[in-house]
Amino acid sequence: MQDSSSLLAAYDDQLRSDAETPTAIAVTRLGPLRLVSFARGRGFVTYRDLGGADAADIARLVEGAHRHFTGNPEFRIVEWKTRGHDRAPGLHDALVAHGFIPEEPESIMVGEVRSLVSDVALPEGVTLRTIDSPDDVARMCAMQAEVFADVESDAMTQALLRRLALKDGMSLWIAEAGGEIVTSGRLEPVRGTAFAGIWGGATRAAWRGKGIYRALTSARAQAALAAGKTLIHSDSTEFSRPILEAAGLVKVSTTTPYVWRRELMAS
Repeated sequence: MQDSSSLLAAYDDQLRSDAETPTAIAVTRLGPLRLVSFARGRGFVTYRDLGGADAADIARLVEGAHRHFTGNPEFRIVEWKTRGHDRAPGLHDALVAHGFIPEEPESIMVGEVRSLVSDVALPEGVTLRTIDSPDDVARMCAMQAEVFADVESDAMTQALLRRLALKDGMSLWIAEAGGEIVTSGRLEPVRGTAFAGIWGGATRAAWRGKGIYRALTSARAQAALAAGKTLIHSDSTEFSRPILEAAGLVKVSTTTPYVWRRELMAS
């Protein structure tokens, strides 16, 4: 079992690169920043680190990134992904000053894939399977929109269908009961690294606490092992963090998205 410092180092070294954004349309470099363009007018800002920048340097980086995205009317939403362990003096103030709004922080969970494999009994009548048909993907996204309340169901459906068409190893998983999707999530092997990511874990409130999410996570972990991955990572809400911790994953840091939306600036 690796300790938290070595897991964090692996996360920083292997994932904070082009591996983090496999579906990018374009990437522009601005000093240490990677300014990423995605489909449907989405922008994303990430970096390995800020290179020891002081508050004045960081203010200039935020200004430059803001100008890059807001100057192009095609961009309607931009996320700046922060990590709690980065040295980033003045970053919060600079982002807020440019219209970026912080959302809820999540835990960065990292650990060995094998720690998530377990023999979990599903409740009677619940089954697990992978999906790839447009109808099933739309059903899954509608379910996640209900659970998370901030997911754009149609946009997410189209994004996942485009991703499936790439055949890059991403897989979508659901648990069903009586024809209803009760839990869902996806697995994303990260090319060129030891990692796979587990994302989008959602369970309807009435079905929580029954072991279904643990079973879905175990199934995804087995698929990751079959793909040759040894490490797993996830940005976890407070719903999934305790489950992943109980399975042996470690909270190595936090991540907080700061989001700029064009419609808010126009109002």
